[in-house]
Amino acid sequence: SGTEETAAEEPATEAAAETTETTAEEPAEIPDISLTLWGSELTDFQDTLRVMCDNFIAAYADEANITIEIGAQSESTAKDTILTDISAAADVFYYADDQTGELVNAGALQPVENADAIAEANGGYEAGGVQAASVGGTLYAYPAMGGNGYFLYYNKEYVTAEQAGSWAGLLEAANAAGKQVTMQLNSGWYLYGFFKGAGFSCSLADDGASTLCDWNTTGGTDVVQAILDITADSGFINLDDAAFVTGVQEGTIIAGVNGSWNAGTIQTAWGDNYATAKLPTYTLNGTEVQMGSFDGYKLVGVNAYSENVGWAMRLAEWLTSEDNQIYLYEATNGSAVPSNVNAAASESVQSNPVVAALATQSQYASAQSLSVGGNYWTPTETLGNILANGNPDGTDLQQLLDETVAGVTAAVG
Repeated sequence: SGTEETAAEEPATEAAAETTETTAEEPAEIPDISLTLWGSELTDFQDTLRVMCDNFIAAYADEANITIEIGAQSESTAKDTILTDISAAADVFYYADDQTGELVNAGALQPVENADAIAEANGGYEAGGVQAASVGGTLYAYPAMGGNGYFLYYNKEYVTAEQAGSWAGLLEAANAAGKQVTMQLNSGWYLYGFFKGAGFSCSLADDGASTLCDWNTTGGTDVVQAILDITADSGFINLDDAAFVTGVQEGTIIAGVNGSWNAGTIQTAWGDNYATAKLPTYTLNGTEVQMGSFDGYKLVGVNAYSENVGWAMRLAEWLTSEDNQIYLYEATNGSAVPSNVNAAASESVQSNPVVAALATQSQYASAQSLSVGGNYWTPTETLGNILANGNPDGTDLQQLLDETVAGVTAAVG
């Protein structure tokens, strides 16, 4: 019987040998996967994306030979570049949340497969980041960063916490120090805060692309006059993002409205005098009114035309995971505020004064992605330019608002 057992075992041994051979050959047959990722042009982001991508390549090395090319593409203009030729766009891309509707309408976004898990990780389907990434109840993108809002930075050497609470106080501090305070008025993103604070609104129309806006109704001209009163003060200067940072570094700017992405630079410049706060109030017909703001998110989308959609979705989920959101946040000096609930609750995030300011301001904020469509930006930039320059042509204020709203509410398409 011993001989029989040995004989019976031989076929199994041969089969095992064949199985071993087949398994040994498999690594040579793993697929070559090529992906392209587009993300912020800022050096910190590009460097950090490279690290996260290299870690992804290593993590899946036994499944595929992956190469990832990273391109620099501002989240704010991603949609325009993608829609020029969707099939030629990146497999995976970061974009600003107000672009979701148009990207979905164009068929550019691949719906998220494990939507429930992604939504839960980012606060559930009612959370702002998840809503910003959804259209018609379908999740089309991965929330990557929250806190895409703005608040006040101020230098405690010249500005007290009380002065930081109002534009009147900020201008008083600036004039006393022979310095200036700033905000970019020729940007609809920031300009919105004055109108929102006074109770005016913008909202996305039913087509998901056009804007409804009531700024030219009764009382709108009072808001315009209040802005003109601020710009007429020598303590105020209208500066764009880069000029604001330069002014901080050169010591001419002691406070300004801006976003989280410049936190590291400003903290370095001001050191122990670095402080943040919610947006200030402004004087409207003799009454102090709290400024509103936009709040927004940055999302990661997967190109529906990708030749490697499955791998692209794995990469998008990897980039926006709890660990990688914390890593991106830390590597960019706090400029990438996590949308992931656990990441946002982490100690390093909670100890950041920027996050504290954004959290306070958020109660006065509107979700940008649900508020404005594509034709909002150019007319509001034009209005802001006129106001920043003191309405040099003396145009009737009602006419200014009527022209702005006509442009904002024009149908997109």
